[in-house]
Amino acid sequence: MALVTTPNLRDPDGFYEALMELHEGLSPEESAALNARLVLLLANHIGDEAVLEEAFRAARRPALVQHSP
Repeated sequence: MALVTTPNLRDPDGFYEALMELHEGLSPEESAALNARLVLLLANHIGDEAVLEEAFRAARRPALVQHSP
């Protein structure tokens, strides 16, 4: 299995909204702990160490920002 880096969410805006709501009312420390738990849950679900290592490498790269002319 390879890491999917192309858009793959049926409702990306809905996902983002739900993620932001999940963090509402949390302190920065609580938010960081929630993110850590979420990462561990999703990593366990993926289960493929090669895919997870690929995700680590991808996450360390700066995001490419596209600018409109």
